[in-house]
Amino acid sequence: MRTVIRATLLCAVIAPLTGASAENLIGFDAAGSAAELTLEKRLDAGIDPAAMRTWLQDLAAAPNQVGSPHDHRNALAIRDLLASWGWDARIETFRVLYPTPVAERVELLAPTPHVAQLLEPPIPGDAGTAVPGALPAYNVYGADGDVTADVVYVNFGMVADYQELARRGVSVNGRIVLVRYGNGWRGLKVKLAQEHGALGCLIYSDPHEDGYAAGDPYPKGGWRPAEAIQRGSVADNTIYSGDPLTPGIGATASAARLAVKDAPTLMKIPVLPISWADAQPILAALEGQVVPSAWRGSLPLTYHFGPGPAKVHLLVQSEWGLKPVYDVIATLKGADFPDEWVIRGNHHDAWVEGAWDPLAGVVAQLAEARAIGNLLKSGWRPRRTLVYASWDGEEPGLVGSTEWAETHARELQSKAVLYLNSDENARGFLVARGSDSMQPC
Repeated sequence: MRTVIRATLLCAVIAPLTGASAENLIGFDAAGSAAELTLEKRLDAGIDPAAMRTWLQDLAAAPNQVGSPHDHRNALAIRDLLASWGWDARIETFRVLYPTPVAERVELLAPTPHVAQLLEPPIPGDAGTAVPGALPAYNVYGADGDVTADVVYVNFGMVADYQELARRGVSVNGRIVLVRYGNGWRGLKVKLAQEHGALGCLIYSDPHEDGYAAGDPYPKGGWRPAEAIQRGSVADNTIYSGDPLTPGIGATASAARLAVKDAPTLMKIPVLPISWADAQPILAALEGQVVPSAWRGSLPLTYHFGPGPAKVHLLVQSEWGLKPVYDVIATLKGADFPDEWVIRGNHHDAWVEGAWDPLAGVVAQLAEARAIGNLLKSGWRPRRTLVYASWDGEEPGLVGSTEWAETHARELQSKAVLYLNSDENARGFLVARGSDSMQPC
């Protein structure tokens, strides 16, 4: 299994076991090492793969985006499981800005009409692709808008790409940009487009990076099929993460909020993600100079910059209301150092059902929590307080975890000693990543 782990350590250091045998753990004498290994074996014995599969099927039975009924239902289910294993479990609720699509359209008007399909069709044999309640393609925190303009292809839409466009005399001002996923954060792609005067932005997954050029598409393999769409947030998280309307404070019911028009992390132009099946007719309709080799994807066509004659109508209308996010927080009080918190996190919200991201990670976290609960029943107690968190609203921009951390900032500053976060699980090797805040430690 490959577990994607992000860890933020408050200037604490995890000593690696490199060069030490399992029988002589660093920091332990012989008796302590033996006791630690025995405890680990007891913990491992409590992991039940069959239970994990059952939880995964249950939690991924319906779409889990912020504000959806199943997202709330999953938070309740996770809380109840943790409580049944001896954890002090509760839900903390915040109210955050979360626009959901009401109407949207991507239509190639000229030279050959084509209407984009903004909801993936079911895949035969996979019931998970035909679940009602899924939202259509959207990039949360993009602006509403109704624009019609010529299209310019901008490669990955990074700074160097706009420099290349300028060198060749191609402007995106007053136009709609078509950009492919990869080589940078999608929010930066939209931000750069609007800074260069674009009226709108379309983001697609080229099969060169995520499709048949990389490997067999689903269901034969794990790569993106022709009509699949990559949803995602485009908020400018370089300014701040979390709820766009409550920077620096928890998004409680009584919190002071910015006006939507004044929130600096929100984009100013409409943006939608599309599949490569819908990007292909637009790319095929572009003329102008042929792009350099590094700009060419793997579609069977000649890639041109434009602008035009491809002309696209882009419409995005959203419901800009406050939605609840449900953070599940479970604690076990430490026996020796109750005011030192070891925090373990994973999120439970998803763009659609989320069976892989994040629920493959959620069920692993639940398995840990149940195994720890089994140890608890035998009389064992953790030395430090354990805090297990199942965040909501991670996908739109670390929303649930940010609002909780802002609300509990003083406690965290005095008590948190380590935070370990995982996301999805997959086959392969363990990959651990740390926060940049660890560098001065």
